[in-house]
Amino acid sequence: MKKFAVFDIDGTLIRWQLYHAIVDRLAKKELLGADAHHKLHQARMVWKQRQHPQAFRQYELAVINEFEAAFADLDTKEFDAVTKEILDEYGDQVYVFTRDLIKDLKDKGYLLLAISGSHQEIVKALAQKYGFDDWVGTNYQRANRRFSGHKIVASADKKAALQSLINQHDLSLKGSLAIGDSASDGAMLQMVEQPIAFNPDQKLYQMAKQAGWTIVIERKNVIYQLEAKDERYILA
Repeated sequence: MKKFAVFDIDGTLIRWQLYHAIVDRLAKKELLGADAHHKLHQARMVWKQRQHPQAFRQYELAVINEFEAAFADLDTKEFDAVTKEILDEYGDQVYVFTRDLIKDLKDKGYLLLAISGSHQEIVKALAQKYGFDDWVGTNYQRANRRFSGHKIVASADKKAALQSLINQHDLSLKGSLAIGDSASDGAMLQMVEQPIAFNPDQKLYQMAKQAGWTIVIERKNVIYQLEAKDERYILA
């Protein structure tokens, strides 16, 4: 049974949210309706101005809602063209810590997995670009050149998604590693021996603090690794 490492993608490997980037680009091209881009801009500015603690979550929901209100009428060829644009623009905009961790673990023989809430098309492309062995993204199912309206959301239960990959590849939890940046990654991190909370949001930070997980912060050109000691964190 082989050791594995599982990575979140948005905000963990890539420095931005690929789901957001795709939807914003579709909205700019008026492929989600005439007023979608304006609605997203308003929600994004509320978050950027930090008007209230839930502003980012509300912006995320606005992104999802605008896409899902229109995707059944979206031409998949146009969607794929936008996905390629976003991959070309954001594909190399990665965090140094996670980029180097991927290389180190691959050199050590780990099987590399990616589980992301972003569209499976861009998750697949990023996973292949960085040498992952398998991946799961959100599947907006297709019918001919349209989306069928059905979806399977990978981030809804990352624990179940990871367990499925473990079973599929006959993987061992011994020595296993997981890294993520948000509360949706928490259940996945709880499964492994080496959990890393990377630039964690508030909920994931609280989970990490309670469990004594390693926390890594990357800001500008500095990487801070924090280790739990005596109910507090110190620089490793």
